[in-house]
Amino acid sequence: MTVDLLLGLQWGDEGKGKIVDVLTSKYDIIARFQGGPNAGHTLEFDGIKHVLRTIPSGIFHKNNINIIGNGVVIDPVVFKTEVDGLAKFNLDLKSKLIISRKAHLILPTHRLLDAASEASKGKAKIGSTLKGIGPTYMDKTGRNGIRVGDIELVDFKEKYRALANKHEEMIKFYDVSIQYNLAELEKEFFEAIEDLKKLDFIDSEEYLHQAQKAGKSILCEGAQGSLLDVDFGTYPFVTSSNTTAAGACTGLGIAPNKIKEVYGIFKAYTTRVGSGPFPTEDFEEAGTTMAKVGNEFGSVTGRQRRCGWLDLVALKYAVQINGVTQLMMMKGDVLSGFETLKICTSYNYKGQNISHLPYNIEPENIEPVYTEFKGWKADLTGMSTYDELPKELKDYIDFIEKEVEVPIKIISVGPDRKQTITK
Repeated sequence: MTVDLLLGLQWGDEGKGKIVDVLTSKYDIIARFQGGPNAGHTLEFDGIKHVLRTIPSGIFHKNNINIIGNGVVIDPVVFKTEVDGLAKFNLDLKSKLIISRKAHLILPTHRLLDAASEASKGKAKIGSTLKGIGPTYMDKTGRNGIRVGDIELVDFKEKYRALANKHEEMIKFYDVSIQYNLAELEKEFFEAIEDLKKLDFIDSEEYLHQAQKAGKSILCEGAQGSLLDVDFGTYPFVTSSNTTAAGACTGLGIAPNKIKEVYGIFKAYTTRVGSGPFPTEDFEEAGTTMAKVGNEFGSVTGRQRRCGWLDLVALKYAVQINGVTQLMMMKGDVLSGFETLKICTSYNYKGQNISHLPYNIEPENIEPVYTEFKGWKADLTGMSTYDELPKELKDYIDFIEKEVEVPIKIISVGPDRKQTITK
């Protein structure tokens, strides 16, 4: 019996989907433990690019079960679109995909509330994806939410109506102009609910408990990244769930002492989408080159990502709070061609040099301190062994390993599942 965890260590978009896909053959069960359809996991193989929003990244492998856990919030409309998009691949979703009854539903009015709230903030907006994630988690913690299990109850529509009516009153409070046709949105929503019913709903904590007793291997899959954690991220520019290792326990009902390996995914540089502090953001040619070569656009939103050098202070912090046991470095190929590379090794924080992540990393408080490295020219995308990698990249990897005191086991040198080097 094995329960392992895989999560992102930066501000999301680290490439978790690809690594889950690469690792999936080793596991019986892939379980998503938090987040909603604002986060897309991109997988690429056989010349086809796939973007998954809610469905776990193991869905393309024949011999495993994929679970959407209780910590996830599900938009039935987005979910239906995702399922319809997979139809051409002849996947047996009915037998491969199951959903926790305790997962919360994103209603049409949650999306409207999200838009109204963000519009009311003006320049102070947090950069929400407007998918209704925040308002849904607010209803969850406020004990007002509607869960997947409620679909099976005879008074489901009454529960829905009561909450939707409450949301409409809240929208009026924001006093902003947003245009919508709720009747049309609700028709789409209830049609999607009927499709959702075609899948099996489970008490996932019991299912996973029995799976562990039966000796099944489980990979817990997170969404977004550790620096977007609602408690430990760059608050308030964060998501609304716990993206760190602790979120796997609460988002699936798995006991902490059952978790063995914690795989931490990070890019060879750093990116961020939306608003919020980003100490190593590069506003010059380097940042532009990273964005262009790395195709740094959101897989779901299409938004261009902000790019900058690797922030080792933030990476150490994420390794620490997650208890990471193995690291996986993505997009090493994007850094090919730079004469000089930089890694932020400490911060000048209010005139003092520090090596930990402080409470506030806004630019008026923080100035990154860099260590420079010689770059490499080689094209990494066709390489398949660690020995083939240029010495400069190996030096870059060695430095990171020594600083964070955790081994880098996988180096990704391209988007395809085959472009993955094991060290």
